[in-house]
Amino acid sequence: MPDQLLFAMEVTLNGLMAGVMYALVALGFVLIFKASGIFNYAQGVMALFAAMTLVGIQKGQVPFAHLINAMFGTNIHYFGWQVPALLAILLTVVVMVAFAWAVNKFVLRHLVNQEPIILFMATIGLAYFLEGVADLMWGAEIKKLDIGLPQGINETIDTVTFEMFGYGFFIDNLDIAATVIAVILVTGLVVFSQYTKQGRALRAVADDHQAALSVGISLNFIWVLVWSIAGFVALVAGIMWGAKSGVQFSLSLIALKALPVLMLGGFTSIPGAIIGGLIIGMGEQLFEFLIGQPFLGGATQNWFAYVLALVFLVFRPQGLFGEKIIERV
Repeated sequence: MPDQLLFAMEVTLNGLMAGVMYALVALGFVLIFKASGIFNYAQGVMALFAAMTLVGIQKGQVPFAHLINAMFGTNIHYFGWQVPALLAILLTVVVMVAFAWAVNKFVLRHLVNQEPIILFMATIGLAYFLEGVADLMWGAEIKKLDIGLPQGINETIDTVTFEMFGYGFFIDNLDIAATVIAVILVTGLVVFSQYTKQGRALRAVADDHQAALSVGISLNFIWVLVWSIAGFVALVAGIMWGAKSGVQFSLSLIALKALPVLMLGGFTSIPGAIIGGLIIGMGEQLFEFLIGQPFLGGATQNWFAYVLALVFLVFRPQGLFGEKIIERV
């Protein structure tokens, strides 16, 4: 088999794995949009905050240490203990649930039945506020996240592909772990959305706040629930991206990669987020390999996804799995 074809197969597999990472971020946007009909600008910062909180808890870091030391003249940064990874994850989930409750308590409940643009602007303010709190709480330095996930080249795939084709495929163990986790996560979210009372109530709230309230659906409970789930998804995305490239403030920019994924898959579809992520991940890698490097000098991955989404919107504005907009003319 020609080397170019083998390399294209390797590029495709790595693109699919990267697409899963994009989809993990997009899932949080989909959940919030299904519950409130708004685009949550703060989802990327939530992933950053969740990852920073996990690292801080795991290493026994004192929250707001810089502020405390500046106010009282102390020099305390760590409690002096290490928290096991699983316990640190559970404690971070508790923090994200508390964050969801605070968002509902101080922001969302005051904006019931407001225009979607008002809620969207609220999430922009929330994003900058949360980024400032994360900086103040845990510090701005780059942090290493290690919860025991496998990393590096998968030796089994490398050996098998070398024996079959004479060319070993470089597939990262972390990408494989992210794929498995994403499949489990999406399956659980689909079951929750389609087959539970809370999932049906979530869709009703997205359609009409006042109508949902009139049939006895607790808007406060639904919003706390969905923001808690979105916080958990943000934690998963933060773990995967943080383990891959370190926990730093540029992590919040991964939200931008979710935009073309949402445009392709649809803002209201959980499976669409995964399929859109796979299309974007595979498409940008193959375009870079086939066209970008040979003809354009490379670096097409920075813009290809957005161009693809723009072209796609011309033909199907609601996305592959988005709800069709039916209006009386």
